[in-house]
Amino acid sequence: MRFSLMKNIPIALIYSRLAIGFIIILLSVFQVNHYSFFAISLLTIGLLTDVFDGIIARKLNISSEKLRRLDSGIDQIFFISVAVATYIQCPDFFKTNAVKLAILIGAEVMIYLISYLKFKKEVATHSIGAKIWTLSLFATLIEIMVHCQSVVLFELCLWLGVVTRMEIAAIVFTLKKWTNDVPTIYHAVKLRQGKKIKRNKLFNG
Repeated sequence: MRFSLMKNIPIALIYSRLAIGFIIILLSVFQVNHYSFFAISLLTIGLLTDVFDGIIARKLNISSEKLRRLDSGIDQIFFISVAVATYIQCPDFFKTNAVKLAILIGAEVMIYLISYLKFKKEVATHSIGAKIWTLSLFATLIEIMVHCQSVVLFELCLWLGVVTRMEIAAIVFTLKKWTNDVPTIYHAVKLRQGKKIKRNKLFNG
């Protein structure tokens, strides 16, 4: 009974991210007092749920393809929700950086198109590069929430995002069959050769 309840924790953490994203949008729409404080607090909680859902699932030996795909999908919705809320608060930043944001969004759409065309499934590589980029995105969003502007962090986030999307595209092209949790292109090459890869118990399934 206890294990049955515990195995629902990762799923609850994943779906909590969905709720957090929509709450941040509502806070932005209604222009609540101290919006930045609440939004940053919720964004941080959302990031922590993203870290611990996978760790707990692997600890309980219940990490699965279905769970990892769900995790990836809700991650997208969560960060899109935060971006929408931030746009409502700071539209001028988004207008000023429209071209750069279009490049980043285009790179993200590209990897999903490649994966769907090749495997009929979405991307769920959870690569190390993507995790590092998520941290840069987290820091950039915080700076924008506080100041409605970002220069150095945004440039770093932009180009790190483009480079990591390119690696993910290379991973998808390299794999012979759809696989979740592929740390780097090096690991994708090994999988293509039929070799086993070593995954970190904390960060990869």
